[in-house]
Amino acid sequence: MLFLVLIAVVALLAVWIIASYNRLVSMRNQTLNGWRQIDVQLKRRHDLIPNLVNAVRGSMDFERDTLTAVMEARSKALTATGPADAAQKEGQLSQALGRLLAVAENYPTLKSNDNVKMLQEELSATENKVGFARQFYNDIATKFNTAQQVFPTSVFAGAFGFKPAELFEITEAAERAVPTVDLSRRGTA
Repeated sequence: MLFLVLIAVVALLAVWIIASYNRLVSMRNQTLNGWRQIDVQLKRRHDLIPNLVNAVRGSMDFERDTLTAVMEARSKALTATGPADAAQKEGQLSQALGRLLAVAENYPTLKSNDNVKMLQEELSATENKVGFARQFYNDIATKFNTAQQVFPTSVFAGAFGFKPAELFEITEAAERAVPTVDLSRRGTA
């Protein structure tokens, strides 16, 4: 009788370990998928930027530093590896793009150019998609990390090779700053 109880306990323990392992594998795959979704949106963003720069280049000849900064930040962002590195490099790209769009507002010909407007709208929509993808990724990565850290799963998660997922975090203090919004009507009387 004791032998049967011991076998039943071992069997239940084995089933629980297998179920927990499979749950961690599923969560790890969801986390990887979340990162791939960010990657897809960042690729779209990276593809739109040269088009925007080319559309404004002729009108902004003397703003070469701004255009160069955007393209350099884009090149660095393309080399990002992992969420932490991507967050830092994408933050620099966001700052450079923000400067470009702010400078472009000072050019009436650009403000009325339909191609530039369309590219700005597409870039804005892509920025929103990137934000949603980052949020999804961080949510699933946090669940995955929590599942690895709670007892009793924490006892064997490391032994099976599970590692915590990096979160996509803002590392630049400038990105945490509240943007300045100026709704004054300059140039109109």
